[in-house]
Amino acid sequence: HQRARLSPARLALICGDDRWTFAELDRRASAVAGRLATAGVVEGGRVALLARNGIGFVQIVHAVPRLGATLVPLNVRLTADELAWQLRDAGAGCLVYDESNAESAAGLKKTAPAATQLSLAELTERGEDGHAEGVDLALERADLSAVHSVIYTSGTSGRPKGAMLTFGNYFWSAMGSALNLGLRGDDRWLACMPLFHVGGLSILLRSVIYGSTVLVHESFDAEAVNREIDDEEVTIVSVVATMLRRMLEARGERSYSDRLRCVLAGGGPLPRPLLEECIRRGVPVAQTYGLTEAASQVTTQALDEASRRPGSSGRPLFVTEVRIEGEDGRALDAREPGEIVVRGPTVTPGYLNDPEATARALRDGWLHTGDIGYLDADGELYVLDRRDDLIVSGGENVYPAEVEEVLRSHPGVLDAAVVGLPDERWGQQVAAAVAPRPGVELDEEELLAFCRSKLASYKAPARIRFVEELPRNAADKLLRRAVREGW
Repeated sequence: HQRARLSPARLALICGDDRWTFAELDRRASAVAGRLATAGVVEGGRVALLARNGIGFVQIVHAVPRLGATLVPLNVRLTADELAWQLRDAGAGCLVYDESNAESAAGLKKTAPAATQLSLAELTERGEDGHAEGVDLALERADLSAVHSVIYTSGTSGRPKGAMLTFGNYFWSAMGSALNLGLRGDDRWLACMPLFHVGGLSILLRSVIYGSTVLVHESFDAEAVNREIDDEEVTIVSVVATMLRRMLEARGERSYSDRLRCVLAGGGPLPRPLLEECIRRGVPVAQTYGLTEAASQVTTQALDEASRRPGSSGRPLFVTEVRIEGEDGRALDAREPGEIVVRGPTVTPGYLNDPEATARALRDGWLHTGDIGYLDADGELYVLDRRDDLIVSGGENVYPAEVEEVLRSHPGVLDAAVVGLPDERWGQQVAAAVAPRPGVELDEEELLAFCRSKLASYKAPARIRFVEELPRNAADKLLRRAVREGW
């Protein structure tokens, strides 16, 4: 609303054939908020959103906070069981769904009956009318300490955790990013990653803070992204390594316009051959390290650093502190690998309904990420592993413990270990070593189908290997490295 007052005629959003100014986006978000209020959404409530990227998604993001409610974006790739658990854990009183997820929403009426269900199309199709619905939507100010959204992130214990992110978390993330990448009056940021992830959602919020244009794609298509970069004069695009590789393959040897000033690459360090290809072709890539609990970026390379510091994820954002800790909690010297810990105003205040997980992650003011890396003498961060056991497949995080929990729930499985194996297309593929119960003969295809029925497709194992027993040390700790070496 404040952005619309400051620059009403400036272009806010491009999505397909729709091109809205900030004034129009403000009016439409206000109308949608009125309809949500009429449907029973109240201050302090939680609104879950099950939708693909689109103009309706954007309206909900800006409408929900106007009622003092909290947004809970849901991953559309999750199974019905996974979605139902998150709805119940969040205590969502309302579920907004789009047409592509209508069937999933219908199934959730039985497993998560507390949530009122609303069609995204019905909420948004009436345009800007709805102001006279008797609801006062004008907020004097946004409390930066108030929770804006809850985003679920996979946990090592097998259940996801709802990271609470405040208005202040997003605001200071936007400030830190702008101080690093710069801010231009003609900036256009292309969002082709899922908006239900923090990396996508934060782009929408930055756009209204900066007063810049955001371009929203329903899903990632390399040729469409390349075409949009050319036709719409995109200046910044956020991707992960697999997306960037496919963009370059689709591009051939044609260079990008000089207007494209930054390709922000997250989701894990870029493979060296891909980084070298970007440097050779003059692609302005900037690697970044971030996580949901820190409202996206933690460190990001300066725009001229990729060629001089290959493998670096850059320095911390201006408002963020990063240090490396040893197992005894002491700060380590330059180039000593240890756990990456983060402090600053972008860090979550904790996990919803999970004080134990909050206490483990937030200690003495520092967020303990579980990721391993080191800082060089200049303060540049090098990430060695996205947590010891984390698998990053196609930009999606997969925690082995969650997959192992499903495998062990099969009546014929005694034990299971899940690891990530190198994959040219997806970066990593999920693989499982399974020990059957004595006397049981398991069928690989049946077990794979069992996993796919319980897990999102990107989490389900692509390969299974049967073993008599899994390698463990004297403390009965699973030796994942030995599991990987067995393939």
